[in-house]
Amino acid sequence: MAQIYNKVALIGLGLIASSMSHAMRRGKLVKQIIGYSRSSDTRNRAKLLGICDVIHSNMGDAVRDADLVVLCVPVGAMSSVVKEISSFMKSGSTLTDVGSTKRAVIDSVMPHVPDGVFFVPAHPIAGTEQSGPEAGFAELFDNRWCLLTPGIIKKTQIVRLEKVKNLWISMGANVELMDPDHHDLVLAVTSHAPHLIA
Repeated sequence: MAQIYNKVALIGLGLIASSMSHAMRRGKLVKQIIGYSRSSDTRNRAKLLGICDVIHSNMGDAVRDADLVVLCVPVGAMSSVVKEISSFMKSGSTLTDVGSTKRAVIDSVMPHVPDGVFFVPAHPIAGTEQSGPEAGFAELFDNRWCLLTPGIIKKTQIVRLEKVKNLWISMGANVELMDPDHHDLVLAVTSHAPHLIA
């Protein structure tokens, strides 16, 4: 596999972020992985595990110069996170997330995405009952679906969308593009409703 990104910043260092790190390292997909967590305990644990090359206690420092920024925080926190990092993200970079709902994320995040930054909402349908940086493993996404919901794409953004798609494929996932509202409907029927009933 070939390197896809130079620097990737993972905002949040739980199961999904640590699994992404392991999968990216497995495929040599990224030159440098940068991490951020607001918890000093999580930062220390992630450092001991070697999940990131550099781990910051400041979000702005983490995303500065990153080619791809991945929001691995709860859906409800994404808007405030993007608002905080927007002035530090470089023009030409890409922002993505791993949230399980898409319309709410898009509506809350897009007002804070700076000019020159392309947002690709994503939902890797993978996980375990475990959490934290220790829970991650490279095979988490193997043969699992990752749904990308970028909405209307400009011609100038196609290459950047393809890079996000190729990253997920190279991490082992099956990738499908989907309308965000259709995504939420499908997931509500196939996942959320059965959980509510149970």
